[in-house]
Amino acid sequence: MFKSAIVLGSAVFCAVLAGTGVLSLGQHTPQADFAATEATSSIDVNTTTNTHVTAIPKAKDGHFWANATVNTRAVRFLVDTGATVVALTPADAQRLGFDAKSLTYDREVTTANGKTYAATVNLSVVGIGQSTVRNVDAMVVKDGLTTSLLGMSYLGRLSRFEATPSSLILHP
Repeated sequence: MFKSAIVLGSAVFCAVLAGTGVLSLGQHTPQADFAATEATSSIDVNTTTNTHVTAIPKAKDGHFWANATVNTRAVRFLVDTGATVVALTPADAQRLGFDAKSLTYDREVTTANGKTYAATVNLSVVGIGQSTVRNVDAMVVKDGLTTSLLGMSYLGRLSRFEATPSSLILHP
């Protein structure tokens, strides 16, 4: 009986993930409108241990794109486990209420586009589905970042996260 429940639960989980993947096939560019992708960017899943996790489906481009709520505002992130901290573009920082022009860019950082400077900031709350983290360290990267990155200052504060062939699973 218990094995049947696990098999049935796994089948439902896979069906939901497959359906979300079909819905999000056209949503693979960083410029995609947040409002249009909010419903399909992540799924809250009730696992057999009765804790809620969030599944972020892999996009057509092979990346994981997460629509987050940061300090009550919507931000679209590229999930980047190689980023030490959450990295914000100046435009996203401005939308979050930081005056990107008056920040002190005193931290030298290396990005995929080379060396640049960043300013440290603190995000009161970052939430993706059921996975909410408070007081998240972040940086505003002055130049060279085309999309904000969800780095380890958020991911490392979850109880765990795991990548599967079709999704990234966040455990609060």
